[in-house]
Amino acid sequence: MSFLGIDLGTSGLRALLVDGDGAPIGSTERHYSVSHPHTGWSEQDPAEWVAALNGAVEELRDTYPAFADLKGIGVAGHMHGATLLDENGDVLRPCILWNDTRSHVEAAALDGTPNVRDLSGNIVFPGFTAPKLEWVRKHEPEVFAKTAKVLLPAAYLNYVLTGDYVADMSDSAGTSWLDVGQRDWSEELLSAGHMRADQMPRLVEGSEKAGELRADLAEKWGLSGPVVVAGGAGDNAAAACGIGALSEGQGFVSLGTSGVLLAARDGYSPAPETAVHTFCHAVPGRWYQMGVQLSATDSLNWYSRIAGKKPAELTAALGDTLVAPGAVRFLPYLSGERTPHNDAEIRGSFTGLSAGSTQEDLTRAVIEGVSFGLCDSFEALRATGAKLDKLIAIGGGSASRYWLKLIATVLNVPLQLPASGEFGAALGAARLSMIAATGQSPESVIFQPDIQDEIQPETDLVDAFDKAYQSFKAAYAGIKAVQ
Repeated sequence: MSFLGIDLGTSGLRALLVDGDGAPIGSTERHYSVSHPHTGWSEQDPAEWVAALNGAVEELRDTYPAFADLKGIGVAGHMHGATLLDENGDVLRPCILWNDTRSHVEAAALDGTPNVRDLSGNIVFPGFTAPKLEWVRKHEPEVFAKTAKVLLPAAYLNYVLTGDYVADMSDSAGTSWLDVGQRDWSEELLSAGHMRADQMPRLVEGSEKAGELRADLAEKWGLSGPVVVAGGAGDNAAAACGIGALSEGQGFVSLGTSGVLLAARDGYSPAPETAVHTFCHAVPGRWYQMGVQLSATDSLNWYSRIAGKKPAELTAALGDTLVAPGAVRFLPYLSGERTPHNDAEIRGSFTGLSAGSTQEDLTRAVIEGVSFGLCDSFEALRATGAKLDKLIAIGGGSASRYWLKLIATVLNVPLQLPASGEFGAALGAARLSMIAATGQSPESVIFQPDIQDEIQPETDLVDAFDKAYQSFKAAYAGIKAVQ
């Protein structure tokens, strides 16, 4: 038997086929565009998701005979997007994506509403779903009046696959309509956003059965037996399932375009004042928390364009030996910052430049600034009681040995490097489908990858970097004081 994991990303869809042991059989990708009709707007046509899904499935079907024995499908998706459907299930307007900031006024109003933070466990960020609907209510009242269902992107693909309106807890936790502690829609939160419970999809756990693949799709894809569709997950919860971060003490740091520091939690310990996200995990009775940095490798990419060299060239020039922090400092707030500041207006800067500053000095300052920003998230997570004695490092930035040594030293925790293989959101989604279809326990399916190396903190430099980190925090405070 085989299982299919779908990772519905912002710029493309990835489909991963695995066997009954969870080992990869094959994968493929399809890409689509994002529309930016106005400054701060970010939208996508859900029809492109469906076309990408069909194209990816057809390729897997035609390439891998094991696809014919498909038993389960799981979908992971980019969170917070608002897909509005009418009473017939037809899409009313393009999906408003997670990185759309048009609803910042509505988000601030909801965030200041009594009990909203207490019930949702989170700050209401402009990217969340509830403020998007408030914006639609104010600016597109004819669309709002026709809205019969609001689905997140992954839930929309669940609808396409099953014909049912169904979503999982982890994805729904990012709407500001879910009581994250109780794992259910909140009438009070819905009312605060002028929404109704009947406009919400049915809720299931990510590892539970959400439905079965529609008969017409099964026939089209050449499948004869019933195929279970799992609840699925938001992308970060699915990534946690792919990397095996399921229980207290397990977590990862992701050095992608944005930086994510995620900790699995056995209990519910929200701390919205830290701008840490507290969401349901994709399996019952568990949660996860994460700090998000908006410009991680994106900061290095930005500098590489100015320097005229590839990011890998810049970091390679630093060698492998970690050195003490230099005089040049960089604040990595190129697009504002999420954790812990929740500050959309702050911007980045270099300080401490001199006539003797070299390209290596600036490269080192950039990755030090990003590392200090990750330390902000680490400190915020520790303030909630999360205990992270080690972290798995993933993402494109983890290819730099120097950067890994730097982060390990700044955080003062070892970083583990997984052996090559699959451990992303698509694998997490496939694992959820295995649990839903077979009834296996989450612990028997979701496990950590083999570790090929462990980067230890440079103990003789911990104090120096801690001092530099304190200066980094003071620099942010100084900028805010004069704004």
